Amino acid sequence: MRNKLQKFTEFAQALLPHETAYLLSVQQFDDKIKLAVLEQVDHNCRLPDQYLLYDEAVDKRKYSNLKQWISERLHAADVDTAYEWLLDAERQIETDSIAPEAEERLSALLRDCTPTEYHFVKYYELALRYRHFLLIRMRYAEHRAVAEFLERFQPAYERAQEVREKLHRATEDIVQQYSSHVGESIQWEPWLTGVFYDETLDGWNRYMALVRLTFLYYNYRRFEPVREKYDYLDALFRQGKYYSKRLLINYYGNRLLLHSRFQEYDEAEYYGYLSVRVKTADYLHYVNNLCAVLLRRKKYAEALAVMKAALPESRGTHSFHNKIGFVAHYLRCLNHTSQHRTAENYAETYLRAFRKEIFEHRWHAFFIAYLETLLAQNNYLKIGRTIEKYQLLKRDETYVEKGAYLPTIPWFHTVSALKMHRITGEKARAALLQSLESLTMTSDKVNQINELLLELQLHVPELVEVVRGRL
Repeated sequence: MRNKLQKFTEFAQALLPHETAYLLSVQQFDDKIKLAVLEQVDHNCRLPDQYLLYDEAVDKRKYSNLKQWISERLHAADVDTAYEWLLDAERQIETDSIAPEAEERLSALLRDCTPTEYHFVKYYELALRYRHFLLIRMRYAEHRAVAEFLERFQPAYERAQEVREKLHRATEDIVQQYSSHVGESIQWEPWLTGVFYDETLDGWNRYMALVRLTFLYYNYRRFEPVREKYDYLDALFRQGKYYSKRLLINYYGNRLLLHSRFQEYDEAEYYGYLSVRVKTADYLHYVNNLCAVLLRRKKYAEALAVMKAALPESRGTHSFHNKIGFVAHYLRCLNHTSQHRTAENYAETYLRAFRKEIFEHRWHAFFIAYLETLLAQNNYLKIGRTIEKYQLLKRDETYVEKGAYLPTIPWFHTVSALKMHRITGEKARAALLQSLESLTMTSDKVNQINELLLELQLHVPELVEVVRGRL
């Protein structure tokens, strides 16, 4: 039977907690019923595991009016929507086709615009184009108002542009260190921090500074400063500042990663589900991260459900980084739900179709998941042949210095060789212990190694006990 409030329910389920927090902060309802519904919407957004059904006895017009009010409020606050309008207005000005109502709106926007607007730079550049449009038509009064705006905010515009250029220089150092582990980027921390907290700057520069700070702190595995800055951003979002669904979803995805670093997996899962509530351009990336958390928490059925829901996006994406990451997680989900043969067939079909792309992007994640399917089926011969055919041991050596590295492939190869009677138990034990000694141990790394040992327990219990004794 169709729910009488299905349309409203579906609309409300696509809302995000920071959206409803903002809506509650700006509402001025005299209607207590409408306010109660909005509070219920907020409750359901924040606590989906304590979901409350909407009252069908309430006048349906109240739901309809509330839906319209929510849409209008969020639309008015959305910086992405504002940017789209600015781009369209620019096109109209450049093609001499701007309508009178668009001009009226532009004039009003420029009257209210300040250098702290998220897209202040775009407002200023649009005003430059509009000035030319007005002057050639001898519209002196409007031209004078725009010229005054440009003169008043020229220093702020030039400063914003200087910050953008310096951000690019910082990005070069940060990304180089992140991708190739060459050079330093910590020298940019004080300046980027100052930009992020500078309330006189435009929102775009401030947000981009935070993105770069996040990369920088991850380069140095310093996570506490990230938490501090994200908590500050959280408060801004709740006030409706710098709001868009895209930015909120990105924020939720970053909070998942942050809480995972602190091993706060309840919070990581919560933000992970928020990050996939709306499908953005980075949807598959967020799905992969959520799946990783669910697998870590041994919620295998839930992880598989998330992956199956995203299968259409995995086939359609042009990002092989995300696509191959998705396949690796999907294989792991199938493995953990005892669908080993299905996982093996899926992996081999994918390998035949995209061998080149796998090795260009995320071969390490793909082959670990593939080898796990073979290990679960006791197919030691195929494990050894696969590692040797694709020279995975040699490739694996390039990963040893990475902070997240585990000796999974070498250990699988050792187990395969032992079970196929190619090496003795003594040599197998020495090989496992030698690779263990090269690792920098943290509590999280020890937990991950113990999980890997659990996989090997049924196959080589005597070796597993020796390794555990050295942890």
